[in-house]
Amino acid sequence: MMTKEIAKTVGGHASPFERIRKINEAGNEYWESRDLAEVLDYTQYRNFEAVIEKAKLSCFNSGHRIEDHFADVSKMVGIGSGAIREIQVTLLSRYACYLVIQNADPNKKIVAQGQTYFAIQTRRQELAGEQIEDERRLLLREEIRRHNVQLADAAKDAGVIEPIDYAIFQNHGYMGLYGGLKQEDIHRRKGLKKSQKILDYMGSTELAANLFRATQTEEKLRRDEVKGKAAANRTHREVGAKVRQTIRELGGTMPEQLPVAESIKKIETQQRKQLGKTGTPARKKSE
Repeated sequence: MMTKEIAKTVGGHASPFERIRKINEAGNEYWESRDLAEVLDYTQYRNFEAVIEKAKLSCFNSGHRIEDHFADVSKMVGIGSGAIREIQVTLLSRYACYLVIQNADPNKKIVAQGQTYFAIQTRRQELAGEQIEDERRLLLREEIRRHNVQLADAAKDAGVIEPIDYAIFQNHGYMGLYGGLKQEDIHRRKGLKKSQKILDYMGSTELAANLFRATQTEEKLRRDEVKGKAAANRTHREVGAKVRQTIRELGGTMPEQLPVAESIKKIETQQRKQLGKTGTPARKKSE
């Protein structure tokens, strides 16, 4: 009966796993472990608890925080005649469900069906997340291009005029944000070629940090009416260091420790191809 229900998903009907999916007040989806145990034909919940513990271990070994995907809570349920009792329930993310089913009894047909279902759905989420990250990177990279022009203008007003002086000025900002690393040091650390720009290989988190550094430096140069190359360099480094301090206080990853992302040029090329297919003219890119 359960296998037939899953098969109906193709025809547009909700699978049993979708029917027990719930949404919390924050709009996040979750599954209750007892509902999932029932769908997976576990008649004794204590046997299913052992599966959950294995899944938690798999989560930890995969480098994920267990508490981000498994939440153990108490729940009051009715037991007839108006009486209620407290039971233990684990709230599971989609990824947690995937791990639970991977550790469940493989001899159950419904488990095999569930493995396929959650593997497909988890991959769909990953792809959606990757697309969102690409869009964020494209937006932030474009914003940095625009604000770097404004930053250069503010630096020029402060006395940073020659190209070599502006390169030194930019390095001071990087040194503040990257704990003393200059642009060439970051370039080398990321393993990039000379022709490759470090900003094109940053993920959205790192790009956002650099955008904040650029916008705040520009504002401070103008607001404080900074004059002189030395003062401008000092201002840029101080702002970069403040951004770094904020990241540390929030428990974030230092920018030099963030992974190298795929070239944003490749993403831009893919986007232009997609726009060409839909017949929509590509947006002209500003430098």
